Amino acid sequence: MPTPHPTAGPARSSPPHAAPPPYRDPAAPLPARVADLLSRMTLREKVGQLNQRMYGWDAYRRTPDGGFELTEALYAETDRFEGLGALYGLMRADAWSGVDHGSGPGARDGAELADLVQRHVVERSRLGIPALFVEEVPHGHMALDGTVLPVNLAVGAGWDPALYERAAAHAAAELRARGGHVALVSALDMSRDPRWGRTEECFGEDPYLAARLTEALVHGMQGEPGEHFAPDKAPVVLKHFAGQGATVGGRNSAESELGPRELHDIHLPAARAGVRAGAAAVMAAYNEVDGVPCCGNRALLDGLLRGRWGFEGLVMADGLAVDRLARITGDQVSAGALALNAGVDLSLWDEGFTHLEEAVERGLVSEETVDAAVARVLRLKFRLGLFERPHGPHPKPPSAELGREVSTALARAAVTLLHNDTGVLPVRPEVTRIAVLGPHSDTTAHQLGDYTAPQGPGTGTSVLDALRHLAPPGLDIPHAPGCALTGDDRTGIPEAVAMAAASDLAVLVLGGSSARTPDTEFDANGAARTALSHMTCGEGVDLAGLRLGPAQHALLDAVTATGTPTVVVLVQGRPHAVPEAADRAAALLTAWYPGPWGGEAIAEVLLGQAEPTGRLPVSVPRSAAQLPVYYNHKDTEYGGYVDDSAEPLYSFGHGLAYTTFEFGTPRVSGREVAVDVTNAGERHGRTVVQVYLRRLITPVWPRTLELCAFEAVALAPGERRTVTMTLCAEPACAAAEIRVAESARAALSAAPVVLDLRT
Repeated sequence: MPTPHPTAGPARSSPPHAAPPPYRDPAAPLPARVADLLSRMTLREKVGQLNQRMYGWDAYRRTPDGGFELTEALYAETDRFEGLGALYGLMRADAWSGVDHGSGPGARDGAELADLVQRHVVERSRLGIPALFVEEVPHGHMALDGTVLPVNLAVGAGWDPALYERAAAHAAAELRARGGHVALVSALDMSRDPRWGRTEECFGEDPYLAARLTEALVHGMQGEPGEHFAPDKAPVVLKHFAGQGATVGGRNSAESELGPRELHDIHLPAARAGVRAGAAAVMAAYNEVDGVPCCGNRALLDGLLRGRWGFEGLVMADGLAVDRLARITGDQVSAGALALNAGVDLSLWDEGFTHLEEAVERGLVSEETVDAAVARVLRLKFRLGLFERPHGPHPKPPSAELGREVSTALARAAVTLLHNDTGVLPVRPEVTRIAVLGPHSDTTAHQLGDYTAPQGPGTGTSVLDALRHLAPPGLDIPHAPGCALTGDDRTGIPEAVAMAAASDLAVLVLGGSSARTPDTEFDANGAARTALSHMTCGEGVDLAGLRLGPAQHALLDAVTATGTPTVVVLVQGRPHAVPEAADRAAALLTAWYPGPWGGEAIAEVLLGQAEPTGRLPVSVPRSAAQLPVYYNHKDTEYGGYVDDSAEPLYSFGHGLAYTTFEFGTPRVSGREVAVDVTNAGERHGRTVVQVYLRRLITPVWPRTLELCAFEAVALAPGERRTVTMTLCAEPACAAAEIRVAESARAALSAAPVVLDLRT
C-alpha cells in the first residue's frame, strides 16, 4: 500500500448533510453543471485544470509485493493546484519512459493503478474534480499488453474505412478497460515528403483518403455522437493541427512554407472531416504557418477551427510547444498567455501554463479567457461521466484474440503487390524450396513502428515463421539473414547467395525500422535525438536520402544475380527508393509496418492463401532527388529532368491482384458515378475503384487530379457488378472531368466523362 500523503484528506465540496451542488447532479443539463462548478473555483484551481505537466510514469512505482505506490512527485503536482487537470501517459511504456514489463502496469493491473491515482487526485481537490488520463493510441494503446495495430500508412494502404473503424473501436475499449480516458491519435498529417521520419503516422498523401479514415477513426473510438461517451468509448485528440506534414526538407518540426490555398486544399480536409464526425479534441502542431506557430495561431485555432467550423471541443498543445513560443514572446509567462489567447486549452509538459495566474495579474490574458478554456476541460470530464464514476468499475476488456484478429486483418489488407511480371506469385505448386532471406525475414520487432510498447515474449509472427507454419507439406524453407538493417557489413551475403542459388524461389525481406532501444538518445519531448543502431524511421529520424542501408542493396544485387526468381518484400515506415527491386526482382510487395502478426499476413499473400488487396496511399519515388512526386500536383507542363524521370516509380493508388479487372464506361448522374466492374481472371479478387476529378474551367490553377470517391469491390472469377459512388462535396466550377481507374496514373489515360459541377 502507498504511504499516505500527510496532507491528503476527503474532498471538501460540501458540508456532510447539505444538498449536493448542481454540478454533482447527473440529471442537470451539462452547461449548467459546467457553469456551477466553474463559479465555485478559485483562479488557482482553474489554472490547474489547464495544466498537464507530469509524465504519468513519474506518478507511481512498483512495491516489493508487486503492487503500486504513489510518488512524492505526484503529491507535489496535485498540491500545486489542489488537484490535477490531466495526466499524460500513466500507462505509457517504451524506451523513452523506461517502463517495461518489470516496472509498469499491464492488462491485469492497469485499472488498479488508474484508480489509485484518481482517488488521490479527487481527495486533493477541494471540489472533488477528477483528472483526465490521457494516453497515446497511435496504432493501438501504447501500453504493456495492448494490441499493436499496423501503423497509419499501412491503414491507408488498406483503403478500408469500415475495417479501420472496427480496429479503432477495439483500441478505445482496451484504453477504457484500463482506466484511461482520452486517446491521442495521429490522423491529420499528410505525407508530402517521405524523408520525414513521421511519414508512418500519416494515412497517405491524399486529403480525401485521409478524411475518410479520420471519420472512421472518430466513429470507431467515440461511438455514436451524443452528449456522453459510452463506457467503452474514448474521446480522441486528433494530431496534428495543421500542416505538419509539409515541413521543409522533411525535417521534423521545421517551418512549413504553405500558402492558404495549399493549407486548405491538402492539409485541412482530414481535420474538417474529424470535426464534422464529432472529434472531442485536436492537438495544435509544432510547426508554424506563414510565420505563426500553430500553438499561438489565433487565426487557425479560434478564427478557423472554432469560428468558421463551429468546433466546441478541446485544443491541446503538443509536448513543450507552448514554451517554444517564448522565442517570440520573450518569456514563459507571455508564451503561456499567447497560447491561451490563441485558443489552446490544455498544455502538455509546459511551464508556460503554470504561470497563467501571473499572466492574468499582468493583464496579458483575461480571467474570462481562462474560464472559457476551463469550461471546455470540465465539459469533457462531465461527458466522460468522471464525476459519477471517477474510478471503477471499468468495462470488461475485449479479448486478446479479437485484438490479434483485427490487427492481422488490417495487416492483410495493407499488403500491396507492386509488380508480378512473370507470375511467380502466388507460389506455384512445383516450387519445392524457398530461400527466405534478408534482415527483416525472421524478426517481429521491426514490423511494429514507432510509439510501440515493449512486447511480451512470443508476441507476433515473423515472415519466416509464418511461411514455415502455413506452407504445404514437403516445401523446404531454409533461412539466412544475409546482412543487418543498417551499415555495410556484407559477411552474411555469401551464405544467402548460396541458399538462393540452390532454391526454386527466393523471398528477400528488406526495409527499415522505427524500433527504439534503451540506448536511444531522446529529446525532452520523446523524439529520438540520435538514430542509433537499426533505427531508420520514426519521430526525430528524418533522412536526406531514401535508400536502404548499403548492405541491403548489396544483398539485393547478389541474390537477384543468382538467376533464381526473387520476390522482394519491403517492411517500412516510408516509401524507400529501391528502383533496383522494380528492375530485377520477379515480384515486389510492400507491407509497410504491418504490426506483430504482419508476417502471417505477408506469408498468406505469398502462398496465395489470401489475395493482395492493398493500394498505395503514397507515390513511390525513384530517388529523393526527384521529390516531391505526389500525384495531385498542379496541372502545369510537368517537365522531366535531363538526367532522370520526374514520374514516380509507382503512383498513388497503384496495386495489383492475382486476377485482372475490367472497367466499363462510367455513368454520371448528378453527383453519383456508376461503373461496371468485371473480374476477367481466374481467381477471386478485390479491387478498389477510384474516382478522380480533373477540373477544366476554374477560378484558380487546378491540380492534375483529385481523388473524390472510392469503393472496394470483391468479385468471383467472371463476376460483374455495378459499383455506385457519391462524389465528395466540391466547390462549384464550370466543368470537370470524372475519371475512373485503379490508380492515379491509370486515371490520366482513362476515358473521361465531362460534367458540369454547377448541377
